Amino acid sequence: MTTSGDILVVGEHRGGKPRGVAFETVTAGRRLADAIGKHLTVVVPGRGVADIAAVFARMVGVDRVLVADDDRLDPFTAGPWIATIQSVAMRLEPAALLIPSSITGRDYAARVAARLGAGLVPDVTDVWFDDGRLVAQRGVLGGRMRTAVQFEDDTGPWMVTVAPGAFPKPEVRETACSIEPLDIHISTDDTRVSVTEVTRHEATGQALANARRIVSGGRGLGKAENFALVEQLADALNAAVGASGAVVGAGWRPHDDQVGSTGYTVAPRLYLAVGISGAPQHLVGMQDSEYIVAINRDPDAPIFKVASFGIVGDLFDVVPALIARLQSMAE
Repeated sequence: MTTSGDILVVGEHRGGKPRGVAFETVTAGRRLADAIGKHLTVVVPGRGVADIAAVFARMVGVDRVLVADDDRLDPFTAGPWIATIQSVAMRLEPAALLIPSSITGRDYAARVAARLGAGLVPDVTDVWFDDGRLVAQRGVLGGRMRTAVQFEDDTGPWMVTVAPGAFPKPEVRETACSIEPLDIHISTDDTRVSVTEVTRHEATGQALANARRIVSGGRGLGKAENFALVEQLADALNAAVGASGAVVGAGWRPHDDQVGSTGYTVAPRLYLAVGISGAPQHLVGMQDSEYIVAINRDPDAPIFKVASFGIVGDLFDVVPALIARLQSMAE
């Protein structure tokens, strides 16, 4: 494929606001656009998304925003989003299509690729061009190694999903780029699934992807009820609450709280791991944190190998004492 097209990014959003990882995907897309001297277009699907489109239009590096406004795009079901992204890609013929690696992005990205006959590399942490073809870097073997994948096909677009925390967010400019409405076609086959009920999980503190401080809990807590200790410590630190994959798999916490290779990749200023042994799948999601504090009674736990500070002790003794100390300091 000759890189004759521009770069296309899907401007995902949730709860009336752009997703943080969508901003990071814009940064990745801008890097590719600069490399081939092309423009960066952001498409914003949804219902009543004018305000969201306006936010993307003010991001440094975005040249054009397309708005695909349709009632069938909200609440999210994969079918209408697949049809929308497919039709936009076929119309624009971009060199590369970048999708945020969010819960929803992971749902529809592979099926968009199948419809377009395009290659897809998921959860990438870096992208660049080499010899005129896209190269994408991603973690493998539970994040213990990173590998670079070069697209070999000559037809596109080349597709990637961008892992949260892999790229910085773009700056905001005073003037906005152009915003254009986009006509889309969604067939009845694309709307065979409908949402009958929505159950929302209200996360305490800040959203994981944007949090400066995160307190995460693991299987060392013993049972779901003991996660109250993590929540209390997070509240004392004004931090977000995270969880290991084992905890989410056990049903103690929702997937939105998961940190790791199959959850969120985070890089806060402070990451406090409570009762987390440090499996590779978890470490890949938090090892770039500026300061890592681990609390575990096993002195040989792998988490201590990446920790800035380690406390070897029973979390049921350490955490209440830490909470009391933080509360006394705040008085």
